[in-house]
Order: sequence, then structure tokens, then C-alpha cells
Amino acid sequence: MTLEEQIKIVVDALKEKKAVDVKTYDVRGISGLCDAFVVATGTAAPHLKALVAGTQQAMRAAGIASYRTSGDPESGWIVVDYVDVVVHVFSPEARAYYALERLWEKPAEKKEGDADAAS
Repeated sequence: MTLEEQIKIVVDALKEKKAVDVKTYDVRGISGLCDAFVVATGTAAPHLKALVAGTQQAMRAAGIASYRTSGDPESGWIVVDYVDVVVHVFSPEARAYYALERLWEKPAEKKEGDADAAS
């Protein structure tokens, strides 16, 4: 199954369970951990649990088992590792605090003469 197909299964499952602000990041060539991240927000601990359960059920139905799941709904952050795709499900507060999306933003271009520019 292609990476794009896996991402679609995850995103569709999250949206079916009413995840908020679902974002995907293709990190091939950038990260050695996986090929893609999917980040989503749930509204409360039971919602986070339902989002993860729905994602796991959809991926299992496609023949893909998770390698590892970490975190719990009460912590506000659950990570499900499918090796090629890693899914992060957050409470609104945890997502704002950890701001994982900033890790995968394109870095601002440095202009010649910037104090931080590499020599």
C-alpha cells in the first residue's frame, strides 16, 4: 500500500470521528523516523480515545497494524506509530503547547549578511 493510501485511510478515519484541524506532513527526506505525520485535535479525552480507536480500526481493516501506541487521553496527547505514518492526536491545549507543526514548517530563507547566516 502506498504512503498516500495510508494517509488517506488515517485522515478519513479521523474526519469520520469529527477530528478538528487535521493536517498531514510529508517528511520524506527530512525525517528518519517516518515518511509522514498526521496531526489532529480532539475536543476532550473521550474524543481523543474515539479518534485513535477509529484510526486503528480503519488501518487494521486495511491490513496495517500499529507498531506502537503511546500516551493516553487524559494526557492530551496520543501517538500511534504505523512506521511509515505517525499519527498525533492532541487536545487543543496540548497541540498549542507542543506545536509540532512548527518542526515541519519550511525554514525562512536567510539573506546575505544576516547575523545568523552560516559562513
